[in-house]
Amino acid sequence: MTVTATARSWFVTGASCGLGRHLAELLLARGDRVAATARRASELDDLAAAHARESLWVQALDVTDADAVRRTVDAAFAALGRVDVVVNSSGSGPLGAAEEITDAHLRHQLDADLLGAVRIARAALPHLREQGGGRILQVTGAGGHDALPLMSLRLAAARGVEGFFTSLAREVAPFGVRITLIEQADAPAADRAAPLAAYEGTPLAELRRTLTSGAVRPLNDPAKTARAVLDCADLEPAPLRLVLGSDAYETTRTALARRLTDLEAQREIAWSTDVDDVRH
Repeated sequence: MTVTATARSWFVTGASCGLGRHLAELLLARGDRVAATARRASELDDLAAAHARESLWVQALDVTDADAVRRTVDAAFAALGRVDVVVNSSGSGPLGAAEEITDAHLRHQLDADLLGAVRIARAALPHLREQGGGRILQVTGAGGHDALPLMSLRLAAARGVEGFFTSLAREVAPFGVRITLIEQADAPAADRAAPLAAYEGTPLAELRRTLTSGAVRPLNDPAKTARAVLDCADLEPAPLRLVLGSDAYETTRTALARRLTDLEAQREIAWSTDVDDVRH
């Protein structure tokens, strides 16, 4: 892979905090232009005060509002003239066993993290095609490769994101649009489903206590992660996946190795179900 650095225009969701905020600040500091969004525009007031209007465009955006997503993305492309890189950050779902999660949790998680990501990409694609290409960097959790207890809803959204963007990457490659999934460790959720008494005394209860103790934190540094995301936009060819953080790397490697071992063990069974005239 080679890296080609150049000034760009970016559309960044979730720019009020975390990775989105670190990335927006880094981009503005190096002279790029940024269209930054957050659920509440007031959360970007300090960023706007520190940068000229020619460099920073801000807008409130709730990604669960399909009409607002389309309007905001259209307005950002119009304001900047061109957007080279679209960065969409994923949220974090509630911590809890599958039957502890409420219907409200279910609807919000999938609407925000899965459908929200899809909406951003679909709104940006006509512009990216028309301008002859661009990048979409979709932030998601490395846990999408594993089956982590207490995170079933979060992982349902993450695997949906994986499937959608993996397919999308092949659809839009002829237009010069490149997709990269940014996979990092899942942070412990602040939102927690009410525990069911039935799980007390099980390994799940001990895991819950560990995850809610505050002792478990992702190892990746937000500022270093933002730097890696920025650099990713300059990589040629664009990687389909970029794993950030040693914890994310080890989780992904272990999960994929285990899946490959399980698959190889089923080879004879798989081939035995082919029609009789197939030759292997």
